[in-house]
Amino acid sequence: MPDFQHLLLFIAAGWLLNLTPGPDVLYIVTNSLRAGARAGIVAGLGITAGCFVHIFAAAVGVSALLAASATAFTVLKWLGAVYLLWIGIKILFARRPQTSTDLFAAAASQPPRALRAVFVGGFWTNVLNPKVAIFFLAFVPQFIVPDAANPALAFALLGMLFNLNAIPVNVGWALAAAWMARRGAVQRGMHWLDRAAGLMFIGFGIRLALTENPTNH
Repeated sequence: MPDFQHLLLFIAAGWLLNLTPGPDVLYIVTNSLRAGARAGIVAGLGITAGCFVHIFAAAVGVSALLAASATAFTVLKWLGAVYLLWIGIKILFARRPQTSTDLFAAAASQPPRALRAVFVGGFWTNVLNPKVAIFFLAFVPQFIVPDAANPALAFALLGMLFNLNAIPVNVGWALAAAWMARRGAVQRGMHWLDRAAGLMFIGFGIRLALTENPTNH
C-alpha cells in the first residue's frame, strides 16, 4: 500500500474523477430528477456494485485481457454500447405522468421492484462499459509500491477504497439533482430534461461504440 501522502493523493484524485460527468453521473442525475433523491442514491449504489466487478476482475487479470485482446474488448464494448443506446431510447420516448407531484413524495412511494430495477440498471450501465475496466487497470497500479508482496491484494484494496470514496460523490449528485427537481422550472421542463438525457445516453453509447482498444495506439 502507498504511504499516507500518496494515499491522500489517491483519494483526492478519485474524488475529482468521480465529479466528472459521464454515463454513471448522468444515470444518477436522471433518476433523481424523475423520481427523487432515493432513486438517485439507489442508482449510485448500483453503479458502485458494478465497479466492484471491474475491481476484482482487474485484480485477477481480466482487465489485462481486455487491454490485450481486441476480440474481448470489442465484445464487451458493443454490449455496453447497445445497453447505453437502449437506456437512451427508453428515456427519450418515455411518457411523463399526467399529474405533477412532489418528486420526493413520488420517490418515497416508489414500489421496491422499481427501485430494484434502478439498482440493476446502474449495475449493468457500469459493468458493460469496458472503459471502466481499462481505467482501473491504468489508474490503480500507479499507487502500488513496486516491491509489494501481493500486488493483486493491494490492487483490490485500493480499488475498493476508490469505489467506497465514490459513494459520497454519487449521493451528492443525487441530492443536488433532487433539489433541482423541486424547483418549479425544473418540473415544468421535465419533458425536455428527459429528452436531453435520452439523447446524451445515446451519445455516450455511440461514443463507446467508436472507442478503439487502447493497445492499438
